[in-house]
Amino acid sequence: MSDLPAVQELTLSQYPKNLIEQVFANIADGIMITDRHKKIVTVNAAFEFVTGYTSEEVRGKKPSVIQSGIHDRTFYVNMWSRIAEEGMWQGEIWNRRKTGELYPEWLKILAIKSEEGEITNYCAIFTDLSERKVVEDELAKRSLYDSLTDVCNRFAFIDRMKTLLEVSDNKVQRIQHAVFFLDLDRFKQVNDTLGHSIGDLLLVEVSKRIKCLLKNKDILARFGGDEFVITLSNIKHPREAAQFAERLIRAFEQPIRIHDQDIYVSTSIGISIYPEDGTSTEMLINRAVKAMTFSKENGRNCFSFYFEELKTDSNRVLALDGELRKAIENREFTLAFQPKICVETQNIIGLEALVRWKSEKLGFVSPAEFIEYAEESGLIIPLSEIIFELACEGYHKLVAAGYPKVPIAINVSSIHFQQQSFLESVQTILERNNTSAQNFEIEVTERTVMNTAQETISKLVKLKQLGFKLSIDDFGTGYSSLSYLVRFPLDVLKIDRSFIQHICSLDDKQAIVDAIIQMAHRLQIKVVAEGVENVQQVELLRSMGCDFIQGYYYSKPLPMDELIDFIHFWEVEHQGRI
Repeated sequence: MSDLPAVQELTLSQYPKNLIEQVFANIADGIMITDRHKKIVTVNAAFEFVTGYTSEEVRGKKPSVIQSGIHDRTFYVNMWSRIAEEGMWQGEIWNRRKTGELYPEWLKILAIKSEEGEITNYCAIFTDLSERKVVEDELAKRSLYDSLTDVCNRFAFIDRMKTLLEVSDNKVQRIQHAVFFLDLDRFKQVNDTLGHSIGDLLLVEVSKRIKCLLKNKDILARFGGDEFVITLSNIKHPREAAQFAERLIRAFEQPIRIHDQDIYVSTSIGISIYPEDGTSTEMLINRAVKAMTFSKENGRNCFSFYFEELKTDSNRVLALDGELRKAIENREFTLAFQPKICVETQNIIGLEALVRWKSEKLGFVSPAEFIEYAEESGLIIPLSEIIFELACEGYHKLVAAGYPKVPIAINVSSIHFQQQSFLESVQTILERNNTSAQNFEIEVTERTVMNTAQETISKLVKLKQLGFKLSIDDFGTGYSSLSYLVRFPLDVLKIDRSFIQHICSLDDKQAIVDAIIQMAHRLQIKVVAEGVENVQQVELLRSMGCDFIQGYYYSKPLPMDELIDFIHFWEVEHQGRI
């Protein structure tokens, strides 16, 4: 077997000089070569780019020309000792550019020796770590800060609270902290009507207003969505928390201007106090959330402290969930019907169907409570289908009583409306009950109808083609422009009762109602004023040209049997047929 040819030793001297120069000039890492006295002999292009110094500026000088001043003398003594002992050192070091800017680099220094073992040169090779540091810092920041608002995120808040509570627990004297849980009121309407990009900008402005009220020792975090949590540390008395909550509420009295549009926002606030309401972050937040929910249920735009009775809320929710599911399965709901009166003819031109529920276990449950929970839990879809079924049954009773020309308006949840199967399910219910869409009116909220997505417009058009009349409920409570109404095939616009309530006493409410009526009429849309309670309101609405009136002035919502009697007496009194 023949011997393998010997491997020939490779040396740089075997390669052309211009090849070595090309590699030296184009390598991405910075290179600096000094003589044995540590004076710079040459540098490559990457060195010039990173440091800002040309080779002419540094040639003959010592590397100290780029020292940052951050590292002390001991650092350099140890570095050169290592090179003397091992012939090499490497590590992270800070240096200074010609501009004065400090930057980090990964540096490797080699001692170059002759064949006799004497040092002839030193070669320094370095990589600029500036961009990597920026990325690392950004990643570290993202792990601790909310990327949208630049305040602490949930995890950073919990971590800072853990430290705060550990320190507080070790103190001899009693220390109090206040935890605030904020939820923006009706923020979903902003997203639904103006878009998520506007919603994001609104959250940024909200966080800025909150930060203006805080001190360095306080903690602010975005907890998720439109929820913020704040800790006021080391308060002397709970009244400080109340005063701060009042300042928070006042901070949002002025509108937030985004893209030349004024957006009004308010917040519901819950407050818990350490250590009275809890000694852990989880407990304090949980109880602040309960207090915030209480604030929302009691009018919004206010604050509440946690109190013991709120413990029953969780029991109520569990009971409500179980009983509501049972009621849906057994169809335990009924409808009440409120007449709508034509201002000009005094005829009953329609009815609004309003769902009612009396539970064996919970008693009469307010629609505001069980409908809201049904929407949160997804039970609104089977509940809405039951309401449609009951409305069809109610219409047949009207026909049997001799009143076939009184259409029934049915409120449709935005969640139900957005389901892919919505149109199919409505048609199936109509066919099953042998009724026509022409006997019904679909009431959708402004939040639903002002979603300009093509799917929404398409559904409204298809409902219209089926024969339904279409109306917007609670108009004026959202953030939409009246000009959007021209996009939709609407028949009726219902002005929210909050405007009607003060129409006779507040000029601005009166002006808004008048403007809505005039605009709707120009678009060939009829107007219903809901929540009308006295003759002064009726006469003022008549003078404005309002088409229809609904409210306690004429009738409260009635069960079907009482409604039929009401229609009969109304006919007799006004001597007309419906």
